[in-house]
Amino acid sequence: MKVQSASGPLINGYIDPTLVPQRTLYTGARMPGIGLGTFGSDHVTAGQVAAAVEDAAAVGYRHFDCASVYANEHEIGYALEQVVRRHLEREELWITSKLWNDKHGENDVIASCRKSLTDLRLSYLDLYLVHWPFPNFHPPGCDVSSRSKDAKPYIHAEFMKTWRKMEELVDLGLVRHIGTSNMTVPKLKLLLRDARIKPAVNEMELHPHFQQPQLFDFVRSNGMIPVGYCPVGSPRRPERDRTAEDTVPTQDSVIVKIANRLGVHPAVVCVRWAVQRGQVPIPFSTNRSHYLANLEGVVSEPLTEGEMHEISTIDRNCRLIKGQVFLWKDGQSWEDLWDSNGEITPP
Repeated sequence: MKVQSASGPLINGYIDPTLVPQRTLYTGARMPGIGLGTFGSDHVTAGQVAAAVEDAAAVGYRHFDCASVYANEHEIGYALEQVVRRHLEREELWITSKLWNDKHGENDVIASCRKSLTDLRLSYLDLYLVHWPFPNFHPPGCDVSSRSKDAKPYIHAEFMKTWRKMEELVDLGLVRHIGTSNMTVPKLKLLLRDARIKPAVNEMELHPHFQQPQLFDFVRSNGMIPVGYCPVGSPRRPERDRTAEDTVPTQDSVIVKIANRLGVHPAVVCVRWAVQRGQVPIPFSTNRSHYLANLEGVVSEPLTEGEMHEISTIDRNCRLIKGQVFLWKDGQSWEDLWDSNGEITPP
């Protein structure tokens, strides 16, 4: 392992990427242990996200988590093109994209992936995920009460038709790895049973107030890497996604105490905890000081065993991204999406 300089890991506004922890996938490929998310939500333009991607690569990021539904892959593609043209080989980057819900059809999967590749100006993706296990469309920016008239539940046989096309993307060389997002243990058990090419990762909400220990352990014990979105609690998520019961991990007294000891923002503690725990956080920011601080945090002083234990005790089972728009019939609660009783919710 490369040793940090006496002045610390940050030198002239740059973090040496070789200092960043790596996660080894079951294929032997290595994924950088922190990435930059690119979901700008309602408050950041596609151009701002693209500019952040280009600058984040310049300060040491090598992992970027994208998705077609974010409506910014075209702009990010120009940024990635500049990154490769100026100072990096394509193989030094890890680029993820995702299949959106209205493209689960057997005739849509490969075309949607090709569209992302074209927009991102890439010949292959390192990782391609099924964004949600529900093939339910809803318009961008809709209220959480919005429901598609064609909404459907998770039906495993139908999901496997989508997954077979995901496997074909690997066969075609368009993607190196495939994975899932927003899955549950019951759904993953069926997929692992039936897949020819098993998922390399499951992307899921993970932060100190929502640690998902059962799903986290299941994912890791089955050779997958847990990738965690909302690692600092998504403080700028849209108002429509907020409820009165939501909590804020960066305001937790345990997190604040550790941040004070380290002299960092509480968000950096959340990201540091995620990496030490074994998940890959993908915090989003277009603020250079923020995304640089997150990267510096994962290559700086680790949290102590005592601090890691303390954080393990503050889990509040507080899911922030509940997914209400994916419900498929009247009278349902968002909990039905997450198989909380250990079984897939029936149609």
